[in-house]
Amino acid sequence: MTAAALPRPVRVAVYTRKSVTDGLDQAFNSLDAQRQAIEAYVVSQAGLGWTAIGKKYDDGGFSGATTERPAFQALLRDVEAGHVDVVAVYKIDRLSRSLRDFAKLIDLFERHNVTFVSVTQQFSTANSMGRLTLNILMSFAEFEREVIGERIRDKVRATRARGAWTGGRLVLGYDVAGKKLVVNADEAQQVRATFQLYLERGSLRATVDELRRRGWRNKTFTTRKGTTATGSEFANNTLHGLLTNVLYVGQVRAGSELVQGAHDGIIANELWTAVQQQLRANCNDHGTKARNATGALLRGMLRCKRCGSTMVHSFSTREGKRHRYYVCEKLHTEGAATCPRSRVPAGKFEAFVADQIRVIGTDEDLLARTANAVERRAAEQQEQLDAELRQGERDRRRLEADPQRGADVQDQLRTMAERVDEVRAERQALDLATEAKLRAALASFTPVWGHLFPNERERILRLLIQQITYDPDTGDADIELRPAGINALALQARSST
Repeated sequence: MTAAALPRPVRVAVYTRKSVTDGLDQAFNSLDAQRQAIEAYVVSQAGLGWTAIGKKYDDGGFSGATTERPAFQALLRDVEAGHVDVVAVYKIDRLSRSLRDFAKLIDLFERHNVTFVSVTQQFSTANSMGRLTLNILMSFAEFEREVIGERIRDKVRATRARGAWTGGRLVLGYDVAGKKLVVNADEAQQVRATFQLYLERGSLRATVDELRRRGWRNKTFTTRKGTTATGSEFANNTLHGLLTNVLYVGQVRAGSELVQGAHDGIIANELWTAVQQQLRANCNDHGTKARNATGALLRGMLRCKRCGSTMVHSFSTREGKRHRYYVCEKLHTEGAATCPRSRVPAGKFEAFVADQIRVIGTDEDLLARTANAVERRAAEQQEQLDAELRQGERDRRRLEADPQRGADVQDQLRTMAERVDEVRAERQALDLATEAKLRAALASFTPVWGHLFPNERERILRLLIQQITYDPDTGDADIELRPAGINALALQARSST
């Protein structure tokens, strides 16, 4: 045979892939075994001029569900550059498990006159029968991949239905021990304070501003690789995610269902319900916080005892006259039958609350009971502040130990130091929330109340009152005073005398 009669050289690119989740026998299906089988087939076609390219195209640990594989992308670049005549694989699903991706690949090969061959399934795209067989086999390969995906999702759903933790990014307030969520006590205090802060501020934006001012951030944790993932600053979306995360009430999502988790909840049901209703109310108001143009002195402070909902300010107009009310948010949005009679005239109720505060200052027995309740509340808040100080100290040590800390870390440390000073000041104010300070604050309340403008009255009530719980069945109201506010009001009274 003369040199002119020799077959044209056919350059064969040998492509191998091994998925990390592939359950087949490791030895048989390894990259080396695939390459050995393909190269043996190429040798058998030497009479047609086939010769394997020396360059290796091996993807170990990559799924066939995506084309974003380094060796595979290198192969495509060589195809487009005209360096390849045949692409040979062990089985077609080594190239791709997606029928859509595979159709695009075959189209690419045809545009560059490249033949595709599967050496164990004995067909080639060089003929119409091979292309038909290829499409049929790829349909089954994609079906198999989808079935595997469904099985994995079903397993995750079944695991979650038992209340177990199935992994994912940790949330503030929890750590993982033995594949179970456990409460991080100090972070849990911060989560509770964040829920309360949202109720007080009334909007995501105002709450985010306060969280950033305090230097509070999302969860910081150590990854499986041992690196530290620093929690980001809160934004509206991440705060909303925290406030709506059912993990905090001891539940987990299993598909479209909520089931009881195997972990302990952090947020009480009453606080959770109040926050969800506030979120819905803000959403209905397009996320804006209404200005207090109607003089609602108790906005954001009033709760319905029967259902735990926020009581929102509302009004009606009859015969040209406006009438203001505080209405249970559940009744307001879902109808009167959901929480009947949970509506109270706003003006009368505001006057009633002011009278109740005046009565506390004139009744010695009531004053003593109120002082005991305030001291208990102060002790709870002191525990929250102590937890924040401990968490802040841990964060400070972690940031200072970072050998590559830059200007952003220095800013975090400065913000953290400022917040520590604030917490210590709040802590000191709580220490001073005694019966004597309560007596002084209430003594200053009565003489000036009748002379204050509405915005000044609102400021005084917000300073003094933590929460008011209204019972629509009895008409009674339970007023919980704010310990730190009592001390601040007492100091104002002393400075004005």
